[in-house]
Amino acid sequence: MGKHMRAVYLGGNWTDVHLKKVLADVTWQEATTQVDSCNTIATLVFHMNYFIHVVIKVLEGGPLEGNDKLSFDHPPINSSEDWEQFLEQSWEAVDTFANLIAKMPEDTLWENIGDEKYGNFYFNLHGIIEHTHYHLGQIVLVKKLLKQTSAKAV
Repeated sequence: MGKHMRAVYLGGNWTDVHLKKVLADVTWQEATTQVDSCNTIATLVFHMNYFIHVVIKVLEGGPLEGNDKLSFDHPPINSSEDWEQFLEQSWEAVDTFANLIAKMPEDTLWENIGDEKYGNFYFNLHGIIEHTHYHLGQIVLVKKLLKQTSAKAV
């Protein structure tokens, strides 16, 4: 599963669409521009990363602590440096996450992650991968809309 997580973020998945490739030409202004009622690209990336960080803490032996409401509240991005740092933190987080998954004993996959109501690690890790693909699709669409709007303004 670590391999699949890296693939959706960094490349090598079946679709050949991955976050790093999609975001490669997105400026910080585009990343923070809202299109209609859609979340911004920056918000979607933060939202995806939020759950990775929650589970990293669990994989490192900490408690399961997270709140979906907080998963949309990214730090301010006011420059290309802010955006680049934000992205670099994303690539580092997925690398840490994938490494922790790779080190996980297989029988741990079937243990509950935190409370029983959240299910086992397998369900949650797969869910994070699915969640990432889902929001990656949204980012692709928002990016297309932003590029269309920019082209019309010229």
